[in-house]
Amino acid sequence: MVRLIVLTIFYIAMIVFSATANIIPLNGHTTSEISNSYTVLFSPAGYVYIIRVIIYIILAYWIYLLWKNHRNKFQISLLQALLFVASSIFNMLWIYLWHYEYFTWSIIVIVFMLLSLTGLYFTYPAWHRSWGGRLPISMYLAWVSIITFMNIAFLFTHNHWSLLGLSDPLWAVIMLTFGTAVALHLRFHYDDILFPIIYIWAFIGIAFKNGFEELLVTTAALFLSGVLVVGIIFIKKQKPSE
Repeated sequence: MVRLIVLTIFYIAMIVFSATANIIPLNGHTTSEISNSYTVLFSPAGYVYIIRVIIYIILAYWIYLLWKNHRNKFQISLLQALLFVASSIFNMLWIYLWHYEYFTWSIIVIVFMLLSLTGLYFTYPAWHRSWGGRLPISMYLAWVSIITFMNIAFLFTHNHWSLLGLSDPLWAVIMLTFGTAVALHLRFHYDDILFPIIYIWAFIGIAFKNGFEELLVTTAALFLSGVLVVGIIFIKKQKPSE
């Protein structure tokens, strides 16, 4: 019971802090205004960000189900509660650092947030696919991983870095490809459909934003979206024969 109370408090704190930071806004800028201040190729169109609201609502439903079923065998463990609380703390800290333009530190914090959610994701067995289990965490993890890619791309653009001498479009394609590989891996090994769906949503938004101005990125985003669709439909891990 105590772990659920603490988890709920930190979830509410995360939501309030996130909303307040964008409504006031914190340091005079919203999160998206800072993102749009530079041209980052691995960045989706504005409409894509509505998924954040949907994910937060689904997480609220996840917590509701945890309260509803807290007496059965599927109650949240202490480790799972701690990992979610840690991710909430890192989320709030990331928002603060991002709004005050400490971009290098924000990358470090969001990576820790990503690691916390990844650890939480893997605490669930592969078969535990339910809204009171791994599914909401899958959506949350997918979105945070996309935001992490975006933040890294933003940091390189902001500091005018050119790693290995590769162009920005090529690095965007590399990140798109790596994200696709991760999504397909989880689709196969965890029978996870929601993770690649979030990536498809973001990739289409990236293609829409880049349009014909960055044809390589747009083509790669649309092609890899198609690969993920095929993966969702056809990839299925074979059960071992008895």
